[in-house]
Amino acid sequence: MCDFDQILNWKLLRGSHDFPGPAGGTCINEAAVVACGFPYRRVGSVGSMPAEFSRPICQLAMQLNDNATDAQRQRLMPFVTRLACADTPAIERERTRYISSHLEFDPFCFNVLPFDKGLIVLEGALAIGRQADPLGLDEAAGRLDAVRGPLARRGDAPASCRR
Repeated sequence: MCDFDQILNWKLLRGSHDFPGPAGGTCINEAAVVACGFPYRRVGSVGSMPAEFSRPICQLAMQLNDNATDAQRQRLMPFVTRLACADTPAIERERTRYISSHLEFDPFCFNVLPFDKGLIVLEGALAIGRQADPLGLDEAAGRLDAVRGPLARRGDAPASCRR
């Protein structure tokens, strides 16, 4: 089986985007919205995420996405299908406390988190409370591919990923 980013041929980009182009390209939260079956929407803040998505987890994912290098950012792809895990207010507060306890203060950048440590914190926050409903890679790939439109369906996926 191919890994997630090979199947999708989707590129995570810094910031919010009006609409992904034929080669893909959105932030992690925009990709998560589509992969989880919602219509594409521009996500400039976690407040624009559907209610099914955990706000503290999406905020951390957005911070990691926007502060990462291009290569680091692609390592967030496995998390795309896991962000739709909103829980009770008590669980969301616990997630917020967990994430906040791992942030490092920098007087020039305020709250920062080195990328590799951020991935560990994201994994830990996702382990608290409700888990996202399982979503097969083929289903997520189909949803993201559909958003890219007809130009994306030219068979540009690696041969090992084609059926």
